[in-house]
Amino acid sequence: MTHDDSRFRLPHTRLQKLLAAALTAVFTGYFAVWLPGPAAGLRFIGVEIGEWIKFLGVGPGRNWFYLPPITLGLMLSLLTLTGENGRFQNWAMRGLAVAVSLLAFPAVEAVRFEPASEWQFRLALVGFVLLIALLTGLLAKIALPHWLPWLLLAIVGLAGAIGPTWFYLAARPVVSQVLGLPVGIGAGVWLSGAGHLGVTVIALAVMRDE
Repeated sequence: MTHDDSRFRLPHTRLQKLLAAALTAVFTGYFAVWLPGPAAGLRFIGVEIGEWIKFLGVGPGRNWFYLPPITLGLMLSLLTLTGENGRFQNWAMRGLAVAVSLLAFPAVEAVRFEPASEWQFRLALVGFVLLIALLTGLLAKIALPHWLPWLLLAIVGLAGAIGPTWFYLAARPVVSQVLGLPVGIGAGVWLSGAGHLGVTVIALAVMRDE
């Protein structure tokens, strides 16, 4: 590729579609069932499980369950550095990135009645997404190394694939013991993990081809 803005673009339409599918899987996975409990009242989707599992005494590790909207927000922001869209579309995507990250925002009741240790970290993560969204707007005007956005995407995707999946698998025995029944792995865990990993693979493929 030449050393103009085209060097940032996905080289194949197929990769563009796969990237869109991977990001969609991350978003969809967060609203799919993560914990397939034995009854409807004990089946929790990704956006719910972080709140429920705090009652099991798993500690601050439950923050991993809030990572998918954060990583998705970061990935959307980083994609604006790849030159895929125009200026208006890029700022719209940054706004979407911040909006998605708000899924990890602590509830008003938590801020009012729970210790700060229960919600401060999540609040900081949402703020970090906002900071990155603004920063990418500034960095878009700078001639960055063509591989940098894709490397960062690969890292964020890998973190999103490993962190929540690992903690769910670690917490699953605790949940099974409390319920007195074996607990499976919900579709949300698979979708989130596969989506994040897909972003990493695509980012590495683009880096390899450039």
